Amino acid sequence: MRLTILGGGGFRVPLVYGALLGDHAEGRVSHVTLYDEDSGRLRAMARVLADQAAGIADAPAVTATTDLDEALRGADFVFSAIRVGGLQGRAADERIALAEGVLGQETVGAGGIAYGLRTVPVAREIARRVARTAPDAWVINFTNPAGVVTEAMAEELGDRVIGICDSPVGLGRRIARLLGARPEDAWIDYVGLNHLGWVRGLRIGGRDELPRLLADAQALESFEEGRLFGAEWLRSLGAIPNEYLHYYYFNRDTVRAYQEAEQTRGAFLRDQQRGFYAEAGRPDQAPGAALAAWDRTRAEREATYMAENREVAGVGAREESDLESGGYEKVALALMRAIARDERATLILNVRNRGTLSVLDAGAVIEVPCLVDANGAHPVAVDPLPLHAVGLVTSVKAAEREVLAAAASGSRADAVKAFALHPLVDSVGVARRLVAGYAAEHPGLAYLR
Repeated sequence: MRLTILGGGGFRVPLVYGALLGDHAEGRVSHVTLYDEDSGRLRAMARVLADQAAGIADAPAVTATTDLDEALRGADFVFSAIRVGGLQGRAADERIALAEGVLGQETVGAGGIAYGLRTVPVAREIARRVARTAPDAWVINFTNPAGVVTEAMAEELGDRVIGICDSPVGLGRRIARLLGARPEDAWIDYVGLNHLGWVRGLRIGGRDELPRLLADAQALESFEEGRLFGAEWLRSLGAIPNEYLHYYYFNRDTVRAYQEAEQTRGAFLRDQQRGFYAEAGRPDQAPGAALAAWDRTRAEREATYMAENREVAGVGAREESDLESGGYEKVALALMRAIARDERATLILNVRNRGTLSVLDAGAVIEVPCLVDANGAHPVAVDPLPLHAVGLVTSVKAAEREVLAAAASGSRADAVKAFALHPLVDSVGVARRLVAGYAAEHPGLAYLR
């Protein structure tokens, strides 16, 4: 099989390639094409992958190109992980939002809306190019904000685009292990939107074991999400939220912590990765040096993830179990295997609703357990959302829909509405100033009139 990675110079590409290196079964991915607009990043990443492949006889071949049609031609799967505006754009998103006293995180609140407004037009064009150049390919979307971008691409590609995220997988894995079960033996009742979901049950042998965990305060606060939210709040909810819900439940505290931080997350990653690409891209690299530089950079990146949120919760540094790999790259590999080989699997994915959640229309992209086979991903029926979740899910989906509308119409009024409707933006006046600020900062928003 042939896999094309859009955003092939991106920092997380070695995670995907590492997962492919461990797959030796018949019908595996034998060729990877990296596509990126930045040739320097492509060269650096090709060096890292070459170091990874050293000594592995059947390692997938790797080619790199800055020509999108060339990259797509002949692809069986297309993995989309682009970042429109780069990390400089993310840093600006955070800075402009925080100046208005609202959250600037890249997928949540004002920052996520700004990122979506400049990413959706690009994602739609990519979807059209895929439909024209590789009509039989399946698209796996990891481009953030993943829910709204997947929904935008589905307008052209239908069910042949599937969004993935590592957050629900990591959460389910931590809960299962805490309850003494192998994650692969547990059924995780997870429902919501991307970065806005809850584990409402975890069944082992047909029995829901989550109440047992909720009854044990010490156990609840022994893993990442439990420490972030606290046992008392988790018991009140009767569920375990995705870590990104910390931005909603503790919004004022988190915004204040981000405002007081020496550097935003986007600015930190921008500076960190600038150093990595400069080092990995040097032509005099010794064998293995590029991979070693990537490993060091990734370890620092993971250790500092959501540092401000942990500060708000007063829980200190991440523990070793929270740093464990096994996220979206394994989801992507399992998804490709299930489709290409008809190896049926159950995965938490971002797919079109099709009646799964009655509060949303059929085309709304949601994040739920899906049965996957050669015909794609099929959402599993789930119980209705509780009212507190209905409010958040429908409000955020309404904001996402205005992002899609603004990207299609070019209307600044639609963009203002997208910000103003989001539950983490508390004023139409703030929404108007955000649109003005972002439009002045980002060339990718010049289409707004």
